[in-house]
Formats: sequence, C-alpha cells, structure tokens
Amino acid sequence: MNLAPGFRPPPPGGAGGVAMENLEKQLICPVCLEMFSKPVVILPCQHNLCRKCASDVFQAASPVWQTRGSSGGTAGGGRFRCPSCRHEVILDRHGVFGLQRNLLVENIIDIYRQQESSRPASAKQQQLMCEEHEDERINIYCLSCETPSCSMCKVFGRHRGCEVAPLSSVYVRQKTELSDAIALLVAANDHVQAAVSQLEETCLTIQVNSQTQRERLSVNFDELVGVLEERKQQLVGGISREQDERLKQARSLLQRHRQHLEGTAALLEEAIHTMEEPHRALLIMRAESILEKMAAMARSSNVERLELGYESLSHFVIDTDDLADILKNIDFCGGEDEDEDDEAERDEDL
Repeated sequence: MNLAPGFRPPPPGGAGGVAMENLEKQLICPVCLEMFSKPVVILPCQHNLCRKCASDVFQAASPVWQTRGSSGGTAGGGRFRCPSCRHEVILDRHGVFGLQRNLLVENIIDIYRQQESSRPASAKQQQLMCEEHEDERINIYCLSCETPSCSMCKVFGRHRGCEVAPLSSVYVRQKTELSDAIALLVAANDHVQAAVSQLEETCLTIQVNSQTQRERLSVNFDELVGVLEERKQQLVGGISREQDERLKQARSLLQRHRQHLEGTAALLEEAIHTMEEPHRALLIMRAESILEKMAAMARSSNVERLELGYESLSHFVIDTDDLADILKNIDFCGGEDEDEDDEAERDEDL
C-alpha cells in the first residue's frame, strides 16, 4: 500500500490503535480473561490457553475436567473440555505439560507488548489529519492510488477522478485479511510444531532402537566367539592327548634301547678286562661266561623302530576357508525374512 506525497504518517493511535485493541482481543485467554501468560499451549481443537489456566482446569476436583484411577487418585493422563468449544481433550501421562506450546502466539504477544510500551498515553485519542487540508481528517481510501486521503482531496484535490472507498471499510477488510493470515500462519505453525515433535520422538526412538540392536549383535557375536573358543579348547586338548600318547611310546622305546646299550657297554668292558688276564685258566673260565652273555645280548639286539612318519601330527588339520567366508559374509537376515514372508503371502493369495 503506497503513501501519497501529501499524506502524513499517522501518529500513534487512530486506526493503528484500534487495530492494536482488536489484536489484544484475540490474545485473551478464555479462562482468566486476561492476555495469555506464557507459556501458551494449543489444544487439538486449535484453541489456546495459558498453561497455568489449563493446569488449574485439569486439576479442578470435578469429573468433567479430569479422570481418576481405580484407587481414587488422579491418573497420569486425563481429559477435560475446551472452555471455548467444549471439545473433549485427551491428555497423555504428562497431563497439560504434554500439550504443545504455541510459540507463534507467544511471539505475537511479545511484539504486541513491545508496541504497546512504545506508544504514548494519548495515542488513542489522536486523529489522522490530511497534510494538504489540515482541518480534514483522513476518512477515505483511494483505491486507484492505493493511499489514504480526505474528502476534500476527493472533491477538489488530486483524487477527484479516482475510485475511493470509506477508510473504515478498507480498514475492516485489511484487518480481516491480516487476521486470516495470522490464523493461517498459526495453523501452519501448529502443523510444523507437530512435525517437529514427531521427528524429535522419531530421532529418540532411532537412537534407542540402535542401541538395543547393537547390544543384541554384541550378545550374538559373544555367543559365537564362545562356541569357537570351546571348540578350540576341545581340539587343542585332542592334540595334547595324542602328543602324550606318542611321547610315552617313543620314550619307552628309547629307554629300552638305552638300557641295551648300557648292558652292551658293560659286557664289552668286562670282555676287554678278561682278555688282559695273564692266567690262561682264569681267562678260559671267564671267557665262557662272557661268551654266553654276549650271545644272549646279540639275540636280544633286534632294534625295534617306530613306523615311518610316527612323529607327524599333520592329521590335526581343519579347513577353515569356508567358515572364514561364512563369517566374512555374515549379514542381517531381517530383509530376507520379510521377503520370504511376502512370497508366502503371495503364494497363499494365489
């Protein structure tokens, strides 16, 4: 809306004061009949209340305003009727504190109070006067020039050939459009607030569910590691038992061979000493005994050996390639289960 060159900006008051008064009427709480006190809550029926007033209504000892639990105490949730339209409002366990705040109305209240604090006390009594006709007040609106004017400007002045309308009617129309725009903005803001609340709850749920799934996954892998560790101990124990058995047999055979060598060495030493005997009779007597012992030793000297490859433990081998591939390819199976369920449902439909 353009201002004509001869139009003086309106002093505080006049139509602006009327607009502020009408705006104030839209900011009155239906319970306390005072301007909303923050925080302001919005009901599902789109009516607003001071949260304090809503709390007072909710806590009033009347079956109309609240429900009671089976034990006679006040339940966490409840219900009451909107003071403006009597629409029944269902509250969750948070009571009135679970209602959404109307931040847009709170911002409008702040702006209104700032405007009111800057207006002089006599603003409501001041009139808009025409700059060209100082004794004429602004009472018409030039639709052609889109500017306020006075009757003299229409009859004799620059707006003589223009289309005009009463300022009051234009004021009402503009006020209605502004009010409608505020209502639309408030409604849009309500939807945005609802979306914000839903998204915040969704984010929190995602975090909780993610933590739960991480814990479940850790438990699953801990169980898998436990199974592998248990099987590992079983297999390691099998190797240890096989080692003990083979070492026992090999060491037993080794002990027999060492004892044979020791007996042979003692017999050889005895034979050598006998050969050094200077008396022929004594040598002959000792030689016969030694020869018998040597013959017996020779007969028992068959060397027993372990079979070829007895020391090898190569049969204790496991093929982990396939298992390693399975572990590397471990993935979540929820999607596959859903696909199988969908296929089963389609088969049933057919």
